[in-house]
Amino acid sequence: MALAIGLTACGQDTNKAPTPSVAEKATEPTKPNLVIFYVDDLGYGDLSSYGATAVSTPNVDRLANNGIKFTDAHSSAATCTPSRYSLLTGEYAFRKKAAVLKGDAAMIISPEQPTLPKMLAKQGYTSAVVGKWHLGLGDGKQAINWNEAVKPGPLEIGFDYSFLLPATGDRVPTVYLENHHVINLDKADPLSVSYEKKIGDRPTGYENPELERQAADHQHNKTLINGIGRIGWMAGGKSAEWVDEDFYKVFTDKANNFIAQNKDKPFFLFFPFHDIHVPRLPHPMFQGKTEMGPRGDAIVQMDWITGQVVDQLEKQGVLDNTIIIFTSDNGPVLDDGYADQAVELLGDHKPAGIYRGGKYSAFEAGTRVPTILHYPAKVKPGVSDELMSQIDVYASMASLLGIELANDEAIDSHNQADAWLDSKAKGRDELIEEAYTLALRSGEWKYIEPANKTLAWVENEKKIEHGVSKIAQLYNIKKDPSETTNVASQHPDLVAKLDKRLQALKILKTRQ
Repeated sequence: MALAIGLTACGQDTNKAPTPSVAEKATEPTKPNLVIFYVDDLGYGDLSSYGATAVSTPNVDRLANNGIKFTDAHSSAATCTPSRYSLLTGEYAFRKKAAVLKGDAAMIISPEQPTLPKMLAKQGYTSAVVGKWHLGLGDGKQAINWNEAVKPGPLEIGFDYSFLLPATGDRVPTVYLENHHVINLDKADPLSVSYEKKIGDRPTGYENPELERQAADHQHNKTLINGIGRIGWMAGGKSAEWVDEDFYKVFTDKANNFIAQNKDKPFFLFFPFHDIHVPRLPHPMFQGKTEMGPRGDAIVQMDWITGQVVDQLEKQGVLDNTIIIFTSDNGPVLDDGYADQAVELLGDHKPAGIYRGGKYSAFEAGTRVPTILHYPAKVKPGVSDELMSQIDVYASMASLLGIELANDEAIDSHNQADAWLDSKAKGRDELIEEAYTLALRSGEWKYIEPANKTLAWVENEKKIEHGVSKIAQLYNIKKDPSETTNVASQHPDLVAKLDKRLQALKILKTRQ
């Protein structure tokens, strides 16, 4: 049964209903808007509402103080593309073999797939995505021609408007894509992209390191744009280049314009931030706001952007009836390719809080991320320690709107609407955490499946414990939240039981 919020499942009566009076119209329920702030690489300990003292995040804290702050909520994966895929499809990304994509990769969500914006469209929602995309573009049958209509893309999977970084801030092409087209592109200077070899005559970081504003590793030292080496090579498109320091205003304005234009009807705004992903180049108005350098200042910028959009919701009179979900795509990383002093200036700040690992990791900090739900019309402030997952947005919104999902739709998404609206309500019993292996959280236990993989680059280059081992790992998360002691050898029957459950979930084909 769908959770009641004053909405009922849609159905048509064969007898024509009488026209409602003005008084009746005034009391008709209003479908809640949905805004998802999807921050990039934000760790569990990176907000002042989650214990940080080296950085202040008053705008996000306002959401936490007036909504539900979740302490055991997770992205579905420890890297960006898989988490985004799961959020929008309600399906674990390993089922699609989704991985971090190149900037010219094909879109991994097919136009035929059920998606969150498609589901919301059934109830009359208008949807927009503004920010970092990184789910691929085009059908993969031929190379993307950036000088023509680029599709399929967000509009083909249910969004009505999109304004994107096509991939990430550190990948070419470094241009904005609005709906199907690169903006400000000069036809006389066509844009080309390569991830195989150098093209064009722009300088590169490996050839001209003296031109780099931030020294870059071997992955990030290709074409220089705005003084920053990128992953991949780019030729042409000079007039369309973005300026990283302008992101804070460009994306905020696009999001706020969408809200203003759609305030009189239900809407879904998916706002995946560039911040605090590399390259970290906050606008000068945020530089020096912390003692942690660009990473800390990027957190301040992210908080400011959040505040601007929340203020717009309030200004347009829709804040009370808007479900705001604030969260992150995966755990934190300090050194992710650029020498921006994130490590040297860290001080006593703990980006992952008490948790082990970070981005890329099978340990808890890989997916346990700050998560806040703010919905003034229905939610009283509180703190929930229940197990939660971003993958459940799909089924929870469907429940709130009285939509019955098909058996093969969003098969991994569970209805958690009760826990969304009440901090004392029960959450999940189990969930899968995906990194370079899979882990199963079940009750107080966490089982990490053994994998024969060499991931030295995670520890050597990223300075993060990857959490992957050739032997089974079992941790009691309740007693040992920092995963310091592997007790698998002490509980062989439990390991076998959890492994059997994980294998069953892997081959799931329909909703449970």
